[in-house]
Amino acid sequence: MSDDVDEANRVLELISFEIADQEFCIDIRSVREIRGWTPSTPIPQTPAYVSGVINLRGSVIPVLDLRDRLGLGKTQVSTRHVIVVIQDDDRIAGLLVDGVQETFQVDNELLQTPPETGCSFEDRFVDAILPIDGRMLSRLVVGALFPQSAQRAA
Repeated sequence: MSDDVDEANRVLELISFEIADQEFCIDIRSVREIRGWTPSTPIPQTPAYVSGVINLRGSVIPVLDLRDRLGLGKTQVSTRHVIVVIQDDDRIAGLLVDGVQETFQVDNELLQTPPETGCSFEDRFVDAILPIDGRMLSRLVVGALFPQSAQRAA
């Protein structure tokens, strides 16, 4: 039985998506659902990467323009865009992405530490690089994508 547990700890299930012609991935366990683009309602005094809020079955959640959040420019939204609803602990948000690519499993040992970029560990959006099938996917830290509370910023 311990071999099964070791195997389960080594294999990750990820979902990949595209933003600005780059591929990113996150752990599938962070994804609550994937939905087509719907317009969001802007909220004053929010960071520029917060597109607004949407109603998700009675819950109001923020929609984050992931392209903008990652410093890759603003998304010119069209009906081909997708909202990936993510959850980190008790926080829920929608990530606006260009498109979802695939879900796949990969051995944990294939993940490589990203090169030093001058960001502190707490401020990093990318915690691993996955070179696979001639592609380079950056694994995002889901918790780092959420707007930071004023308490943490202070």
